[in-house]
Amino acid sequence: MADAQFVHLHLHTDYSMLDGACDVPVLVKRAQELKMPAVAMTDHGNIFGAVSFYHAALDAGIKPILGCELYICKREDHRSEPDGNAYDYNHLLVLAETDEGYRNLVKICSEASLHGFYYKPRVSKRFLSEHSKGLICLSACLKGEVAEHLSQEHYEEARRAASEFQDIFGRGNFFLEIQDQGLEMEKRIQKDLLRLEQDLQIPLVATNDSHYICEDDAEAQDAMLCIQTGKTLSDTGRMKFETNQFFVKSYEEMARVFQGYEPVLARTLAIAERCNVKLEKIKDPFPKFDVPADQTTNTYFEFIAREGMKRLLPVLAERKQRGRLKHDLSEYEDRLTSEIKIIQRMNFSGYFLIVWDFIRYAKERGIPVGPGRGSAAGSLVSYAMGITAVDPLQNDLLFERFLNPERVSLPDVDVDFCMNRRGEVIDYVTQKYGRERVAQIITFGSMAARAAIKDVGRVMEMPYAEVDRIAKMVPARPEMKLETALNESPQLAEAYKQPEIKRVIDVARKLEGMCRNTGVHAAGVLISPVPLEEVVPLYKTKNGEVVTAYDMDAIEKMGLLKMDFLGLTTLTILDDCLKLIEQYKGVKIDLQSLETDDEETYRQVFHTGHTSGVFQF
Repeated sequence: MADAQFVHLHLHTDYSMLDGACDVPVLVKRAQELKMPAVAMTDHGNIFGAVSFYHAALDAGIKPILGCELYICKREDHRSEPDGNAYDYNHLLVLAETDEGYRNLVKICSEASLHGFYYKPRVSKRFLSEHSKGLICLSACLKGEVAEHLSQEHYEEARRAASEFQDIFGRGNFFLEIQDQGLEMEKRIQKDLLRLEQDLQIPLVATNDSHYICEDDAEAQDAMLCIQTGKTLSDTGRMKFETNQFFVKSYEEMARVFQGYEPVLARTLAIAERCNVKLEKIKDPFPKFDVPADQTTNTYFEFIAREGMKRLLPVLAERKQRGRLKHDLSEYEDRLTSEIKIIQRMNFSGYFLIVWDFIRYAKERGIPVGPGRGSAAGSLVSYAMGITAVDPLQNDLLFERFLNPERVSLPDVDVDFCMNRRGEVIDYVTQKYGRERVAQIITFGSMAARAAIKDVGRVMEMPYAEVDRIAKMVPARPEMKLETALNESPQLAEAYKQPEIKRVIDVARKLEGMCRNTGVHAAGVLISPVPLEEVVPLYKTKNGEVVTAYDMDAIEKMGLLKMDFLGLTTLTILDDCLKLIEQYKGVKIDLQSLETDDEETYRQVFHTGHTSGVFQF
């Protein structure tokens, strides 16, 4: 195959939420096969997948182009009271040309979701004009304002709209988009698009409104639309793509469509060459932690750690006297000094102060806090500061598993709070660092194997009992794939021989693993040194919660500070038990002072298997 002479600039992945059926890794692989030097991601109204797409494309040796198909509000102010018109918007495609353009794209998507949402996340032209620098704009599909006017045979209105977008983005940064997916209206307006190009000297550029990878994925994407809209494939009048040409086409396929108009294909390469965004890790991810005037962050961190150790020494000395301490107190001093130096050298002093501060706040207000788990329990500094309640020397735990100077990565402390009062700690952090710098983190629910069968079975109108029976043939294991299930389950393999069931499973195989919905991470909270809108897009959930529009993996790839505030029912139950014991027995119990080698406890609880509710023993 000759080197590609065309780049896809208009493309929807599964982050378009039950509209695009392009899985990012599969998309990148397809772009490789087509020998395309670059590929764009332009999901509807969001840039949810920008970070994962960016890294997947770079890993494959392909330039990632970050963009979005925006919903442009037809009214002057997208924040004004809606007038009841659910379709009060047009589409518009924007691509980030520079790092400044990417930051503007982040702000535009955040604004649309937080303040312009009415059926869709909309934004006004006025806001767009204030944040247009570094962006390249394309006039979009038939739902774009220019194409919409041409469809209605309002040429002068289309001319006015195109001129307005050229004014907003600047000459050379706005292009007229020409598409041909086999729709009659696309063909009807082509002559007027060519006329506009001559009239306004605004170049035409060809795109394919790609919503799936290959032509034979059209049925799967159609089923996906039915899942989104709650319809079935047989419903008349439902939202439906009229042809099967909305896929990631090769240059040869595009050249056949636009035969005689080759420049509109070549321009995609020129635009791709201009787009050079770099998503680099945040250099200093920690918010400023205020320390006393006579201290620096490093010295105050050391002061808190050593003061904490002083409070522990009498307890350790008493245990030493009873012969229940494995190590000499001098070893604790040496280990503490060593850890402090490593933490300071790795510039993590501020991180420890931030964690120490909100745990201190919780404990002072009687909010139950877990003793610590995971690799953080290997840190004596964490133990001394009260971040954990586990003695790492006594339990032979390695600090290097938590922090290793040879492998610089952010420390990760998972903190468990009482389920009922976790929100108080998040509120404290929000007030301390500023509401504009703290947010919970989005999650993306994906279609698992069984769920995909059920969704597809419904849209194909297979009886529920039958769909449920087939779904239950899939082994109930995490990360189970239908391909694996067909090999492992003889029942499923036998059922697959029936044409109707085969069709359901084949479509489900194409959709499994794709994004289905958004949610809020159970524990993750992002704390930023600058207003969040400067570094990540924000998103408002159906419940009105403001969360990051990047998930946990993306947040970590960007090097931002993610904290885990986990609400744990076990802590709530333990706290209630202690209060009841004190109330009815008059005995006050300190859980941290209990010895962990009581034989009677092991015999009555663990030996007999009565471990329901025991968390991560």
